[in-house]
Amino acid sequence: SQSAVSAEDKRKARAANIPHTNFAQGALLRRSSLDPETRRLSLGTISNSRKNSDGLLDPTHAAILFRDSRGLPVADPFLEKVKIKDLVEDESQIFVKFFRFHKTYDLIPTSAKLVVFDTQLIVKKAFFALVYNGVRAAPLWDNKRQQFVGMLTITDFIRILQKYYSSSSSSMEELEEHKLDTWRNELHQERPQELISIGPDMSLYFAIQTLINNKIHRLPVIDPATGNVLYIVTHKRILRFLLLYINDLPKPAYLSQSLEELKIGTYENIETVSEETSIILALKKFVERRVSALPMVDQEGRLVDIFAKFDVINLAAERTYNNLDVTLKQANEYRSDWFEGVQKCHLTDTLFSVIEKIVRAEVHRLVVVDTDDKVIGILSLSDILHYLVLRPSGAERLLKAKDLYENNVESPKALNSIMEPILLQS
Repeated sequence: SQSAVSAEDKRKARAANIPHTNFAQGALLRRSSLDPETRRLSLGTISNSRKNSDGLLDPTHAAILFRDSRGLPVADPFLEKVKIKDLVEDESQIFVKFFRFHKTYDLIPTSAKLVVFDTQLIVKKAFFALVYNGVRAAPLWDNKRQQFVGMLTITDFIRILQKYYSSSSSSMEELEEHKLDTWRNELHQERPQELISIGPDMSLYFAIQTLINNKIHRLPVIDPATGNVLYIVTHKRILRFLLLYINDLPKPAYLSQSLEELKIGTYENIETVSEETSIILALKKFVERRVSALPMVDQEGRLVDIFAKFDVINLAAERTYNNLDVTLKQANEYRSDWFEGVQKCHLTDTLFSVIEKIVRAEVHRLVVVDTDDKVIGILSLSDILHYLVLRPSGAERLLKAKDLYENNVESPKALNSIMEPILLQS
C-alpha cells in the first residue's frame, strides 16, 4: 500500500540531494524501468489471458483483481449483474455503463510507485527526483496545512522556463534554488489553483468526466479517511483498463468504423514545428496552444519527429535549460538511444485499431497522417474517451456549458438551453 505522507515519503522528498552525475543518462528515463518491449509484451494480445491492470494473471484467478474497501478479493460483478441483452439493445451505452459501474479503486494496482513532494523542497531537487523516478508528476504536500495542495507537473516547469528565461544564466541558477512553494505562488498568483482530486469509491465515469471537464491529465485518488494519495488516475490508465476487458463486452459497431467516418480527433489549426525551431519557441507554443506535443515536419509538411512536453524534462536532467535557443533537433539528440519513432495512424484506420495501438505504444496521442506522411491531425487519449463515454452519455452539453461559463459569455439563455436537458436527465 502507498502511504502518501509516510516518513519514508517525506524522507525521499527531503533527500533529493542527488548528485548531477547520476543524471547523465536522464534522457533514458522517459519510461519506467521496464524496457518498452517488455511493457508491450505484458499486454499480450489483449485477450482473455490478461485480466489484471498491473501484472500477468491467469484467467482462472481473475476474480482476485477486484477488492472491496477492506482489500479482500471479490469477483468482478459487472458482467454477472449487467444484462448483456440490455447492452446489445443500446450499444452506445456499453462503455458508459462499464465505467459507471467500475470504481477508481478497481484501477489501483496492488503495487505502484508514488512520488510525493513537500512544498518546501528545492525546485532543482524536485525535478531531478521526477527524472530519477521516471514519473511525469507528483502530488504536493503542505506540511503547515497538513494537506495536499496541488500537483507538480512538467507544465509547471515549462511555464517557469518561459517566464524567467533570459540570455543570462544567473537568473535561472537563482530560480532553481527556489522552493516549490515559491514557484507555486509565482505561477498561480493571478488565479490560485486548488488540487482537483477524486475518492476511491467514485466511478471511473466520474473520473473521466473530471479529467476532461477540467482539462487535466492527472487526477489524484485520495483516501477520505486518511487523506493519503493512493494513486494517480490518467487517461492512459483508464483506456488500458478498458482494453483489458473489451473482448468480454459486446462490441459496438462503431469500433469497426474509420476515424474519418466517426470524425474523431483534431484536424484544424494543427500546431507543428521544424527541426530548426528553437526550444523556447516550442515552449511558447505549448503554453499558448495548450497542447502536449508538437509534430515535427520537414519543408513539405511530412512527419519526421515529435517534440512532447515530457521531452522538456530532459532539460532538467541534463541541466541544459540555460540555453533554450538551441534547435529541437539538438534537443532531441539526448533521446536517440530510446526513442522508437513517432506513433502515427491514418484516417482509414478503425477506432478499435487505434485504441489498441495507442495503448500498446503507451503514448498520449497519435499523429494522423495522409498517404504521403503529411500531418493532417492529432488523435489524443482524451478524444477517444470523450467519444466512447461522454458523447453517448450527454455530458458533451455540460462541457459546452462549462466553456460558456469559463469564457465569461453573458448568455443566460444559451446556458439554460444547454443545462436544462442535463438537469432533467439527472
